[in-house]
Amino acid sequence: MRRRFYCKNSVAFVFSVVFFCCILVLIISMLRVPDVDTGNGAMSIYDDTSLKSSRNDKSVGTFGNMMIDMLPEDLAFTVFVPSETAFERDLRLSANNSLVEEKINDTYVVISRVLGFSAIPRVLDTAMVPIGGEEVSYDSLSGFELFVSKDAGGVLVVNGVKSESVDMKRGKLVVHVMDGVIMDAEFEQSVEPDFDGDD
Repeated sequence: MRRRFYCKNSVAFVFSVVFFCCILVLIISMLRVPDVDTGNGAMSIYDDTSLKSSRNDKSVGTFGNMMIDMLPEDLAFTVFVPSETAFERDLRLSANNSLVEEKINDTYVVISRVLGFSAIPRVLDTAMVPIGGEEVSYDSLSGFELFVSKDAGGVLVVNGVKSESVDMKRGKLVVHVMDGVIMDAEFEQSVEPDFDGDD
């Protein structure tokens, strides 16, 4: 009779250990705890969704990250993100004054409009673009036609705008940082500064 009691306890013990381990794995999976970098180049178990560049390590900036965050990382998109300098030069957006509470909604409107002009629903690495000026045409999310090519030096050019940094990955997204803003003529006129001689 004592043997039967011992058998029941060991089954209960094994069941509780397995149950505890399953709950622990579930919690860790939900939290997506980042892997510790061992420094030896070992592969991570999780996909690294941080922005990485295969060639250059230029940052996409505050507004570029806002654009990228508007797209799902689990779908294939290519985004031609304006550099921080291009946002300020061409759209008059600066991180210091465009992100204040009174202007944040207007900033999101402008950035989402630029995203519509500069994102295509497919992966497009620079290796897929022919060298020598041959243009490849793609429709952006808003239906705006993008003409993608490489100049003689191998620099990616989209609608006449040259790239600064290319082939950065975030999930399934491919990000190219451009030295200008890709937009249609109507939107370009709406963001041009008003020049009055009375100033």
